[in-house]
Amino acid sequence: MFTRRVEPAFYDTDALGHINNTRLPAWFELARNDLFRLFVPDLDPRKWPLIMAKLDVEFRAELFYGQDVEIRTWISRLGNSSFTVAQEAWQAGRLGARGHVVLVHYDHTEGSAVALTGDLREALAAHLIDEEPAPA
Repeated sequence: MFTRRVEPAFYDTDALGHINNTRLPAWFELARNDLFRLFVPDLDPRKWPLIMAKLDVEFRAELFYGQDVEIRTWISRLGNSSFTVAQEAWQAGRLGARGHVVLVHYDHTEGSAVALTGDLREALAAHLIDEEPAPA
């Protein structure tokens, strides 16, 4: 499991005074950088071997400005060429949001999915946690 702290900025808030719902997908993407480095250590987009097939976010509680948010990231499913990344946003010991993204290992030149094998598969499997959700 990867963890990353996000310090909410004032612009992350909305008129209701809490973190805007549009910020969570962006924070989740930022937190996936640790996982992306397994594929492209320097994060060079010209070498990018992934495409996104699905994204969902479930909002569980309000998040607020002035307190860090911890993003937890792990693999919840590891298929032949695709995998599901599960993520949670926690603030002050409370689950604020949960998200899932399905990513496909992809060859952009060939226009087709590529099997997850060898060292890459092992690296992903090291972050595989079948059991969810975390205690709320």
